[in-house]
Amino acid sequence: MLRYLSSPFKWFFKLEAASGLVLLFAAVIALFISNSNFSDLYFNTLNNYIFIGINEIGLKLTVIHWINDALMAIFFFFVTLEIKREFLQGELSNIKQALLPIIAAVGGMLVPALVYVYINFGDAETLNGWAIPSATDIAFSLGVLSLLGRRVPLSLKVFLTALAIIDDLGAILIIALFYSGDLSIKYLSLMLIAFLILLVINKFNVKKFLPYLVVGLFLWDFTHNSGIHATIAGVLLAMTIPHRKKEKDFSLLIKIEHAISPYVAFGIMPLFAFANAGVSLDGLSFSSLLDKVPLGIVLGLFFGKQLGVFVFSYISIKLKIAQMPNNSNWFNFYGVGVLTGIGFTMSLFVGNLAFVENMQYMDGVKIGVLTGSLLSTLFGYFLILLTPNK
Repeated sequence: MLRYLSSPFKWFFKLEAASGLVLLFAAVIALFISNSNFSDLYFNTLNNYIFIGINEIGLKLTVIHWINDALMAIFFFFVTLEIKREFLQGELSNIKQALLPIIAAVGGMLVPALVYVYINFGDAETLNGWAIPSATDIAFSLGVLSLLGRRVPLSLKVFLTALAIIDDLGAILIIALFYSGDLSIKYLSLMLIAFLILLVINKFNVKKFLPYLVVGLFLWDFTHNSGIHATIAGVLLAMTIPHRKKEKDFSLLIKIEHAISPYVAFGIMPLFAFANAGVSLDGLSFSSLLDKVPLGIVLGLFFGKQLGVFVFSYISIKLKIAQMPNNSNWFNFYGVGVLTGIGFTMSLFVGNLAFVENMQYMDGVKIGVLTGSLLSTLFGYFLILLTPNK
């Protein structure tokens, strides 16, 4: 029974750790190309329109929007499958085990947001990016931990995974509540109808994915036109995929999760990183980091994240509300807290939503996210590396 419960986590960790290295490679390539003779080709390609459909029935979006709206809906579908499984049967199913990463995640989202708000207070335009430094990139952070090998106990890897999953849940809620456009009652109604149909399919315990997929495609289109970000369709669809603990031999949720995970980890996420990490460094100087948007993001990711995670965790452990992860100490625990400041994928995604109508801030967002994530990576890695095991 224990092997059955732990195997999804072991598989998940190996997958995320490996994909983090691929993400890093994609980001470096994007930075190189966007600052080379191919920069015009890079940016023009991302802004080219692609039509998918038959005759006049279909959808025409730019390449970057197909990636950020359509492919990232699959990413959020995958993430929500993970969240659902963890709450039903994984590390978050036991309230005592879940308390520490939940409390840490709350601190890790709240404090960075407050840091950003403090830096940008009084500017209504830049203030809209308050949620950017609140996100943690699970693939990158676990990828760094994988490089440290046995210096990091399994309990801390479980803690970071659970924290990042809860962090993703928080990001989903933030996107749904704060980064939606003008709402369309017509398409919101169609969204609700599609979601209800999915619930009915789930109620009848349908174990084939095709009915969910067909309704899910309509759900995505309705969501895309409703004013709510299209990625929320992936969240709603994943919520209806059945996973019943009594059915040990088969779970549609786990089957789908395993089936699409390589495509998400080694296809969608690196493609997103490649499309969104490109920024021209021409004329960049240290003073550029002192602009309100990048400064708020850097301080939020590098200082806000580690302080929020560590302080909230320390208080909860000292008050005996939660327990310290096994075989860990305060030094390597703090190091893991520093690694939560690797925002990258999720921070860039939230930045695109926050400044969709003020694209002049996007270079600052990218510079802030890359700098804050790099500082968190280096400091967290060497802190754990130089920490005695005992």
